[in-house]
Amino acid sequence: MVAVISIKNNLLFCEYDMSAVIANQEKQIREGISSYDPNKLLNTPDEDLIDYFYNKLNINPLILHEDQITVDQKENRIDVSREHSRFIYDRSRPVYMTGTEIILEVPFSGDSVLFKCRPSTFNFNPPPGEVHGQTLYISVQTLDHNSDSIKKELESRLRSVQEYISWISDDIHPWDKSIRQKINTWISARKTKLLKDRGLAASLGFPMKPKESAYLTFAAPDVRKKLPVSQPPASSKPYMPEPVLGSDDYEHILGIICKTASMLERSPHTFRNMGEEQLRDQFLVPLNSHYEGQATGETFNFNGKTDILIRAQEKNIFVAECKIWRGQKYLSDAVDQLLGYSTWRDTKTALIIFNRNKELTNVLNKIPVTLKSHPNFKRELQIAEETSFKYVFNHRDDSSRELMLTVLVFEVPQ
Repeated sequence: MVAVISIKNNLLFCEYDMSAVIANQEKQIREGISSYDPNKLLNTPDEDLIDYFYNKLNINPLILHEDQITVDQKENRIDVSREHSRFIYDRSRPVYMTGTEIILEVPFSGDSVLFKCRPSTFNFNPPPGEVHGQTLYISVQTLDHNSDSIKKELESRLRSVQEYISWISDDIHPWDKSIRQKINTWISARKTKLLKDRGLAASLGFPMKPKESAYLTFAAPDVRKKLPVSQPPASSKPYMPEPVLGSDDYEHILGIICKTASMLERSPHTFRNMGEEQLRDQFLVPLNSHYEGQATGETFNFNGKTDILIRAQEKNIFVAECKIWRGQKYLSDAVDQLLGYSTWRDTKTALIIFNRNKELTNVLNKIPVTLKSHPNFKRELQIAEETSFKYVFNHRDDSSRELMLTVLVFEVPQ
């Protein structure tokens, strides 16, 4: 016969309501964003803040490592006062007999507090067990040595635990899928409020005025008790708003570059003898035909041999480099060159690569390997084009400042 070690005090999955736990996590995130140092918040890239609050307060689902289960046994006194098959004169007091306790030790990963949470789906027979550290202990007591019945009882309780874990995961999954977007919304709302409070929101945009005569030929594609989590590095000095090139303008500029490069690809004999500087000049005219500058008739200009620039307040907010493919080292040097030009927050950059050999696939394979190994690489962004790549890099001297780098590859054979 198998007797349960305890019923009331050791029941799992019944202390807290899972929906209340999730709501509390959201509350802590919102309070954390609301109390975050204003200047640090404004000086830190959104993606870094999202990662920080997500990693600090996300919920890690439970996973049992059944391949690592071990079993132990020990002698124990068993209360048999509730066993009606025995003649016991006074059942109001415990009656003990010496028996054996079999203990299943189940390692797990995830937040141990979830063993105390009742999921939205549950039954009225939660499994008993104890949790210490990252190990779940499932025990049965017996007065005989019927291994089949002991094994059957242990397996039954383990299945019940797994069932509850699956219900818990069903509650966590949709929340985990949506929380990063919620964090992004809350961060954006607070940043907007802070900037409005300071009366400086209008200083954030760099107004690029399309010429009325320009035909817009491009549309942008749709685009546990935890370990300590450190705040992303950022200055707490007063935040100074800076001009930025809007994402829509950036995508439009890239589209004009692609249209122009396609023309070069269709007429390779015309451009095959051109160097990087001459290829660069092919882009300035169509770009300036779409946009007019604030102080001069030309928004796009150059400073040096191959760069295409937009400047605001004496700073570069858009930089493009035209390079002929000469190998991975040359590509890495080109990134260093862009980092040298890009001293302003949120600079948008582009590398226009012209391939003049017949191994385009080999070139395309080398570009992400090279850029992801660069010391200032931060993360990769999704892009739909086979010959385009998009990344976020840290600025050279300030890890809290980011620049966006798009690499466009075109074939202009010799």
